[in-house]
Amino acid sequence: MGLSGASTGAGVLSCCDGLLQIEKETELDQVVALAGNPNVGKSTVFNNLTGMNQHTGNWPGKTVANAQGTYRYQGRNYILVDIPGTYSLMANSEEEEIARDFICFGNPDATVVVADATCLERNLNLVLQTMEISGRVILCVNLLDEARKKKIRIDLKLLSQKLGIPVVGTSARSGKGLNNLMETVMRLTRSDQKTNPFPITYDEAVENAIELLRPAVDHVLGGKLNGRWVSLKLLDGDESLLKSLKNYLGYDLLSFQDVVESLERARSLLAENSITGDLFRDRVVTRIIQNCEDICRGVIVCDKEKYAERDRKIDRILTSRATGIPIMLLLLLLIFWLTITGANYPSELIAAGLFWVEDRLTDFFTLISAPAWVKGILVDGMYRTLAWVVSVMLPPMAIFFPLFTLLEDLGYLPRVAFNLDDFFRKAHAHGKQALTMCMGFGCNACGVIGCRIIDSPRERLIAILTNNFVPCNGRFPTLIAVITMFFAAAVSGPFQSAVSALTLTIVIVFGVFMTMIISKILSKTILKGMPSSFNLELPPYRRPQIGRVIVRSIFDRTLFVLQRAVVVAAPAGLVIWLLANIHVGGISLLAHCAGFLDPFGRLIGMDGYILMAFILGFPANEIVVPIIIMSYMATGALTDYESLAQLHTLFVSHGWTWLTAVCVMLFSLMHWPCGTTCLTIHKETQSMKWTLLSFVIPTVTGIAVCFLVANSVRLLGLA
Repeated sequence: MGLSGASTGAGVLSCCDGLLQIEKETELDQVVALAGNPNVGKSTVFNNLTGMNQHTGNWPGKTVANAQGTYRYQGRNYILVDIPGTYSLMANSEEEEIARDFICFGNPDATVVVADATCLERNLNLVLQTMEISGRVILCVNLLDEARKKKIRIDLKLLSQKLGIPVVGTSARSGKGLNNLMETVMRLTRSDQKTNPFPITYDEAVENAIELLRPAVDHVLGGKLNGRWVSLKLLDGDESLLKSLKNYLGYDLLSFQDVVESLERARSLLAENSITGDLFRDRVVTRIIQNCEDICRGVIVCDKEKYAERDRKIDRILTSRATGIPIMLLLLLLIFWLTITGANYPSELIAAGLFWVEDRLTDFFTLISAPAWVKGILVDGMYRTLAWVVSVMLPPMAIFFPLFTLLEDLGYLPRVAFNLDDFFRKAHAHGKQALTMCMGFGCNACGVIGCRIIDSPRERLIAILTNNFVPCNGRFPTLIAVITMFFAAAVSGPFQSAVSALTLTIVIVFGVFMTMIISKILSKTILKGMPSSFNLELPPYRRPQIGRVIVRSIFDRTLFVLQRAVVVAAPAGLVIWLLANIHVGGISLLAHCAGFLDPFGRLIGMDGYILMAFILGFPANEIVVPIIIMSYMATGALTDYESLAQLHTLFVSHGWTWLTAVCVMLFSLMHWPCGTTCLTIHKETQSMKWTLLSFVIPTVTGIAVCFLVANSVRLLGLA
């Protein structure tokens, strides 16, 4: 997706130099910043206004994503910039710093702050901080439909009078109020009119310190920024603002003698009143919260005192110490059962269609009398690998991702993070790692990208390095096939899929356990540190929009992941075919490599062919089992079996036991990330060192666990 064609032509203008490239059609285009807390519907407002006229990327030099989009209203283009969702602009995290810097230095013509009508008082904290920076702020009170259901009434007119800025009510999910929002943006940006924001007055000592410093700051800035707010930040010791001022305006405030002297006098004044260190920020934050309470008094009326009682009752069950974890595991079991049961038939249909195309390609190469090696490389190698990856990956993803997105839309995933927060904290990791771990179930590459939500660089790296310990969609086929053949085969009928789902859930719980163990080890060694605190907001439960969930999960996740897998599967097919069909001394290169690896493979409970299959499956984990089949049968091309019973017989004839199956499952769970994930890790960390470590850590762990299990069972005489 991208902006309109005109926006990328000769009329493209640069705005916000060094911060973010804004693409304009004409100089009359208006830039609108869209701010707000997480979970207030900011993205829904953005998507409904911009539609398909949007594109995403990263903020320059950052791992945090940005989105820009355009909408046209009354003959003029408005460029909407969706800045990171934050609870404040105190610059305690990368997201807060980016949001603050864009409002300060991005020169937006207006800043729209989206707030949640069901918890408006808490959201006003960000609104007041934004008003301290900019004189062109609009408050969008979203989710009015949910507020009505909870018997909450908001007097928007009175709120606008108290705040001194335009206030618009919306229900973005249904599109209500967005026209009024656009009209308000147009009126504010088309005139020189400035709002009259509510002035925050701090303690007398703080106010005196600000007024002592402000004249020197105003003299240097020359009106380019709000001198009162900059003075407040200087007194707070905000070094990130000093850095940003130097980067974007070229001002090093502390190089001006007047500013330094005034700052020293102002801090001495604060010290005389015993306001030092963190106490200054506490005073500032406390005063903002008091103002939020004062503003909301008379504006918000709750006809039903216990309007959130339903959510609290549900949370008493879903986040309880006694029932939270068991319910989470049951939901995980249900999702896996639905995925396993539902994916079989469509997978067979897709495979039949794709392999029918393969037959037609074979007929074509026969018709033109192409050399056998050409047909082998293009059809038996590249196309067959592609067909296998698509037929195996697409159906489970088309089921798993919508179910996962449904839980996300419902508001359950933050409860998962809440339930696991204590465990991750004990592992000295971040509670939000629970969310990124859940993303990894669908695709580890998506899980790695999701680690951007973790503010601490140390904890973000821990989450990235351990994301591979939960199996992605590409490893499910191997796990499910092995589980069904060696552990669920004793059960027939509909119960077989239930046993498979239960066994798979146990394997995944072990993966989660290993995630926490390795996180703890990393936090005690190469990534030392204590877990940072964070506020995890539990959003209200919402009725999911089924159509939106399906579209978002298919286009944003399923097809995105499938595209990446397809890109690496074709070259992998070429390499696999060459190794299987180039013979040295009457034996294929694949067999030579497997023979070399066999002693080590048997040491960890497998064999050389299995290890070789995992190595060749680096580009796409889905092809591990087909490579094992091809190797055992020496067919020279990927081969499918008509039934798992036949496959079980083939594996047993090559020495597989229940111990081999367990070691294959453990190694599949814990081995190197696929090629797509490694590329994603390198892009996110911008470091070859961390990319290599992300490869080495799970691989060494998988080898160690398999070695311990295999040799312990052998010593006990159980295999």
